[in-house]
Amino acid sequence: MSTSVLFDVPGPRARARNALLTVASVILVGAALYGIYSGFDAKGQWRAEIWQPFLEWETWEFYIFPGLLGTLRAAAVASVLALVFGAVFGLARLSDHRWIRVPAGVVVEVFRAIPLLLLIFFIFYLAPAVAGPGDYTFMAVVVGLMLYNGSVLAEVVRAGVLSVAKGQSEAAYAIGMRKNQVMRLVLLPQAVTAMMPAIVSQLVVLLKDTALGYIIAYVDLLNTGFKILPARFFGSLIPAAIVIGVIYVALNMALSFLATWLERRSRRSRKTSAAPIEPPGQPAIGAGAGTGPQGGGVAAGRGME
Repeated sequence: MSTSVLFDVPGPRARARNALLTVASVILVGAALYGIYSGFDAKGQWRAEIWQPFLEWETWEFYIFPGLLGTLRAAAVASVLALVFGAVFGLARLSDHRWIRVPAGVVVEVFRAIPLLLLIFFIFYLAPAVAGPGDYTFMAVVVGLMLYNGSVLAEVVRAGVLSVAKGQSEAAYAIGMRKNQVMRLVLLPQAVTAMMPAIVSQLVVLLKDTALGYIIAYVDLLNTGFKILPARFFGSLIPAAIVIGVIYVALNMALSFLATWLERRSRRSRKTSAAPIEPPGQPAIGAGAGTGPQGGGVAAGRGME
């Protein structure tokens, strides 16, 4: 009979109560979904004619695909820049030199504190004053996403490196490695594996935040699918919202699946003493595991094999 350290194994009465609560929850959720369906039906949102545009190739070719391309382009560029920004400033915050560590900390904390929409507005309206007239929607979206998400990733990088058992670096120094060698060959390879869940979580946030480009008329999936398309086909607002929402869900699930696959492959090919890093603001999983004196020693021994 298995036991749990978190809760007692439920007895017959508890299992019956849990089953009853499960059935009640399913009924409530079903009732809520039926209410939503009935409300849409009363407004005629399930009529075939307003869904017809989404069955035509021209709708996807001239409206949805261009917006999807704009979303993926902004997300791809911003993701690369945010990862570079996060790596540089995250490692800078670990520097032994105060003149590097303090300014890096100020930059990270400032851009983490400023709302992303405010950053996009600021860049969008400042760019013409600095560089002259032009279309700066793409630049405003990408730079805003880079600054905000890069600052969050900088904290992820810092936490990932610090999560590696101290014995790892001590053992590396003991065999004559220099600081940059310890960071590059010992700490970062293990930290990357631990950081992967948090990095992916933040990249999913970044992908969804590209929708803020809608405010400054950036041609993305939300703009073409939820603004231009319903204006072209009157009455298709709710169908457009559903279709666009499904596309966003599919994109995020694909990104999460890819990251999970990369993490598993990385963990199979590399031993690490670092526990997975949770996104900032969420409780850590497995906190304290392998960080004690004995755990650190064992991890150090394994890491140097």
